[in-house]
Amino acid sequence: MHIIIQAAGFDLSAGLREHVERRIHFALDRASQYVRKVSIRLTDVNGPRGGEDKRCRIQVTVAGAPDLLIEDTEPDLYVAIDRAADRSGRTLARLLARLREHRHESPRGTRSRGVAIAGKPEHDGAALTGDAA
Repeated sequence: MHIIIQAAGFDLSAGLREHVERRIHFALDRASQYVRKVSIRLTDVNGPRGGEDKRCRIQVTVAGAPDLLIEDTEPDLYVAIDRAADRSGRTLARLLARLREHRHESPRGTRSRGVAIAGKPEHDGAALTGDAA
């Protein structure tokens, strides 16, 4: 899993980078084999004016599925990171469950070849031997 962290409007400290990486690994490690890349963009929307303006945007690139995009805005950047990371983990788990479910479903009204339903043969004898009934 390749992690890219960018900061806009402030400097990215080593402690903040470590916090982001730890939270992302915790949230996404269960499904890390499906994740190609995680891009995290941290921004201070209002700059020095203050207020609810720290944003964490997480984009998760998953093999064989559309990208996931999670955003959270909070007054505290660490809270925004924690909430966005948790939501990205839950969203990724739902996406992978849907992909697994979809992969195991067969089209309506069809049966797999060579599989008989209990009590019903796959082919009747007349069709196999060429005998007319």
